[in-house]
Amino acid sequence: MQTTQTGQNKVALTNKDLNSMFFRSMFLLGSFNFERAQNMGFCFVMIPAIKRLYKPGKERNEALSRHMEWFNTHPWLTAPIFGVTAAMEEEKANTGKVDETAIAAMKIGLMGPLAGVGDPLFWGTSRPVLAALGAGIAMTGSIIGPLLFFVLINVIRLTCKWYFLRYGYTKGSEIIQDMAGGRIKKLTEGASIVGLFVMGALVSKWTTINIPIVATKINGKTQTVQDILDSVMPGMLALILTLFVSWLLKKGVNPLLIIFAIFGLGILGKWLGFLG
Repeated sequence: MQTTQTGQNKVALTNKDLNSMFFRSMFLLGSFNFERAQNMGFCFVMIPAIKRLYKPGKERNEALSRHMEWFNTHPWLTAPIFGVTAAMEEEKANTGKVDETAIAAMKIGLMGPLAGVGDPLFWGTSRPVLAALGAGIAMTGSIIGPLLFFVLINVIRLTCKWYFLRYGYTKGSEIIQDMAGGRIKKLTEGASIVGLFVMGALVSKWTTINIPIVATKINGKTQTVQDILDSVMPGMLALILTLFVSWLLKKGVNPLLIIFAIFGLGILGKWLGFLG
């Protein structure tokens, strides 16, 4: 408890409360439902803060009820929303200057942009890049590959949850100004560039195309079409295939159709002998 200038007791969240919210956030999707999505998980995470800020009774019941409304965003980026919500609840409990409409508006205003940031940053960049790295190591027969993916992806997940919860609580409603300033957009763009660079470097390692057709045979030495292509630019066919698939995806071609077409081409090529 802290004492204000008016002599009233001012209640504030403690590190224990924030830690409890952090651990509870691991179960955010445990009660996901198609009626209100993550609402029960959100309310469950907010319980330590609500218990600290409101005494048993009408105000606590109202606080719990307002966090049972529909809510859905990227599960790793709920942390700053939890932090900001906790800060606003604290302000409401101490001064009464924040109404429940403002809290609901803040949640709605943040969950859309953060979902748009989290999907490309984590699902579209971090996870596939780390999975590609782990799979590349696993293909050599090493168990380090899957372990590396498991450790790194969870380090990112837990770090985001831990840091952004405290960041949101400290910054309060000012976090919206940070988003408007373009900081998160720049972070997303930077991560996407790194992800594309890594995925591009892994194309030649993951994609193997071999054309065993004999091109020349001099003095008992056989040179295949693949040997000639490798002498010009190793991995050229893999790059062409990757760019072609990217072009098809941009044209709206169904990814499953592309996968089956590549399977069919590989099987037919092996049977006819122009692919090895």
